[in-house]
Amino acid sequence: MEHPSALAPQWNDVRAVVFDTDGVITDSAKVHAAAWKEAFDAYLRAHPPADPEQRRPFDARDDYLRHVDGKSRLDGAAAFLASRRIDAPDETVREVAADKERLFTERLRAHGIEAYPGTVRLVRALRRAGIPVAAASASRHAGELLTRAGVRDLFDVLVDGGEAARLGLPGKPKPDLFLTAADRLGVPADRAAVVEDAVAGVEAGRNGGFALVVGVDRTAAGDSAGRLRRHGADLVVTDLAELLSEEST
Repeated sequence: MEHPSALAPQWNDVRAVVFDTDGVITDSAKVHAAAWKEAFDAYLRAHPPADPEQRRPFDARDDYLRHVDGKSRLDGAAAFLASRRIDAPDETVREVAADKERLFTERLRAHGIEAYPGTVRLVRALRRAGIPVAAASASRHAGELLTRAGVRDLFDVLVDGGEAARLGLPGKPKPDLFLTAADRLGVPADRAAVVEDAVAGVEAGRNGGFALVVGVDRTAAGDSAGRLRRHGADLVVTDLAELLSEEST
């Protein structure tokens, strides 16, 4: 298959693309991070760790990227609490995760969400080239996010957190979420690409044997791009419009 000139050469051997949702398709990662911060900071104030150093507030950039981004709510809550040396029982993890869920929902419905223009341009170019696309997310809100951003109809397949729970799929860095999406597009992983902004997500793409793993680094801060590469990204961009050909930009 020859791809139209709208697509950069990196897509030449790709027959399907699976996109993560938060931070890749929709500008929602910052909403998740803000909700996590409010939930974790409230917990740390109410239950301060014995070590004063571990009482510092949740960092909405560094802590979010290291411990929460790309994971299910329960896995993210457990990972951050463990990073502060808090041996939290399952009930506590569920309570913190539920608090974050409530805060995220309130923020989403109060302020809405938008899709990244560069991502929309790339998805439209892929579709014109006859390459099917899927959206995948550990979040149960993925469908609502895509609908509110006005882009749900651009994706042939959606596998969200609710579907992952129904199927019993393990979370990232296990590749099952992405493999399920690729399977529903009818393309094996070794002919498909994954697009992710989280370390756990690029690890999942690499673990799944995908032909191309694209990292999206919207922070462009510190060594964030290098971290994505070290954990499995074949290439890293700051905006997905970079993966359109020069003729189309």
